[in-house]
Amino acid sequence: MPIEAAASGTCTIAALAHLASTSLVAWRAARDRQRPAAPVERPPITLLRPVRGLENHLEEALASSFRLDWPHYEVIFCVKDADDPVVPLIQRLIAANPHIPARLLVGDDPISINPKLNNTVKGWRAARFDLIAMVDSNVLLPSDFFARLLSEWREDTGLVCAPPIAARVEGFWAELECAFLNTYQTRWQLFADALGCGFAQGKVMLYRRSILEPLGGIEALAAEPAEDAATTKLLRAAGYRIRVVPRPFEQALGRRTFREVWNRQLRWARLRRETFPLLYAAEIASGSVMPALACGLWAWLAEMPVLPALFVLLLFWYAAEAALARSAGWHLTRWTIPAMILRDLALPILYVQGWVGNQFVWRGNAMRLAEPASNG
Repeated sequence: MPIEAAASGTCTIAALAHLASTSLVAWRAARDRQRPAAPVERPPITLLRPVRGLENHLEEALASSFRLDWPHYEVIFCVKDADDPVVPLIQRLIAANPHIPARLLVGDDPISINPKLNNTVKGWRAARFDLIAMVDSNVLLPSDFFARLLSEWREDTGLVCAPPIAARVEGFWAELECAFLNTYQTRWQLFADALGCGFAQGKVMLYRRSILEPLGGIEALAAEPAEDAATTKLLRAAGYRIRVVPRPFEQALGRRTFREVWNRQLRWARLRRETFPLLYAAEIASGSVMPALACGLWAWLAEMPVLPALFVLLLFWYAAEAALARSAGWHLTRWTIPAMILRDLALPILYVQGWVGNQFVWRGNAMRLAEPASNG
């Protein structure tokens, strides 16, 4: 019957896509772990870190800025307000590491609705070097950080970026955020990159000023509510490739609350819907819920036992994700698969909320996307 064929086809295609994405990303991660990053050249780089407020493992993340194995680089910290509680921490780290040129810049340039971009503009303008790495404050930088970024740069590259890999996970809600980040969002981004369709991710982005300035400079990134979406559209339109580091960098989560995890995922969902609506429309099929419904319908129409069919599908689904985490060396505990299941149950709710609202919370600030233009 047509319905039975559609259900079985949906289930099969989803399972094959899941297997392809987990297998390819696991293979690339395992391969990259075996070979050290070795860029041909080691040019000077500006490390640009926008910071706001205090968060879990922040001192360790910011201190890692001074421990990079690179002959010549500078660090610029950007803070919006002089009374931000993070300022004394940054000043102490700069004083403790006089061997690395570092500055703290305070102020705001309101060029967009994006507070991180507004905080970063002054640092971009003050950067001394052509290569500028914009890195979120909560990323833990390994000593070969710059080497891993530059190893992915090619002649046609306009940007090298890296999604976050959750680490230092404490408590079940942090496990849930880890399930969203590692084997779901990061997996799909690495899979897209492996297919030659890499897109920017704002956690870590390495630019060349000489490429971005002729395209409008950092101010051009105000064209979208998220700087990574604006970067993707701008560089693709100019004919450049965006590449993703196969072995991304860790973000220390620490302890999370459910509200923190939900607000963050809702913000990203609404930003993706606003910037790439067609791709966002397809996200409803990215978790296990839609394939499971199709599998159950197919088994029922074929007069097969429904529960065993669902069990086999879901066992395969989460075993593939767990195998990816193990192969890549990512966080994996007895709570990982329960967190993955809860994540997939939450995805349809997030998906709907992503479509129906324009508000989100960023670092405690309530924000709103631009309202759709009226036809009247």
